[in-house]
Parts: sequence; C-alpha cells; structure tokens
Amino acid sequence: MAGKFVLAKSGTAFRFTLVAGNAEKILSSESYTAKAGATNGIESVKKNALDDARYSKLLSKSNQPYFVLKAGNNEIIGTSQMYASPEARDKGIEAVKAAAPTAPVVEA
Repeated sequence: MAGKFVLAKSGTAFRFTLVAGNAEKILSSESYTAKAGATNGIESVKKNALDDARYSKLLSKSNQPYFVLKAGNNEIIGTSQMYASPEARDKGIEAVKAAAPTAPVVEA
C-alpha cells in the first residue's frame, strides 16, 4: 500500500493524518468538530495533492523546513512535519503527491 489516511477522534474533535507506505506521517490536518468536516478535508487533500501551486514551502521559527497544502480557497488543509533540510521537505511533498490521490481512509 502506498499510503493511507488515518481518521481519528480525540475527545470531541476529529483529525486525519496521511501516512506513507513506510508508516511515516507526512501530512496532518487541523481539528474538525464533526467527522464530516474531516472527511471533506481528506477529499480536498486528494483533489489538491497533485497541484504544485497548492503547496507552500515554509521555514519554522527555528529554521526547520516544512510545507502546507492549501485548498482552492487558500485555506490550509494539511501541514507537514518539520524536516532537516529543504531537500527532505521536497521529498515529503512528492510523497503526498504519490500517496494522497488513491489512499484509502481507515478509522483509528
């Protein structure tokens, strides 16, 4: 399996994480108040994952590279982990592109 979306409930909030085939977390969502919102977020990631223009490459306050994936309305739909280098961040983006469009959703 190339990857999967893990949909989980924590307290009253729902979140999803895109996990690569090697079990590494490559994209995490915000918290949603309803499961339907998280499910819509997953569909938005699938829809926007292949569009380079939807990715913003950023640096944290401690100068660690990371990226965010945005929907067509410019809202952030997923945030990556922090990476050790810009090259590693770029590989993370490629991993999202490879996994997200066809990744199944599993509930934790």
